[in-house]
Amino acid sequence: MEKSIEKIPTYALPYLVNGDASNLNADEIKQIDDICREQGIEVVVPITESEEGGAEPYFSSVPLFGQPTEVEDCIIIYKNND
Repeated sequence: MEKSIEKIPTYALPYLVNGDASNLNADEIKQIDDICREQGIEVVVPITESEEGGAEPYFSSVPLFGQPTEVEDCIIIYKNND
């Protein structure tokens, strides 16, 4: 199991964590789905919900995807390519 910590846009977290796309448009959903498929992302866990402590959202000019925006650091677990 491979994992890393990435800057995930806060607007995408409801969709990535809970499957709630109600705040996204079709283009945003496609972009998120494409990046998850291309990178083999299986699970996204905001650090505020993990055992490693918590962090507040902050602005980043280089999120994992999309334009510069508010992000949260998240643990990303990638699919095994066995």
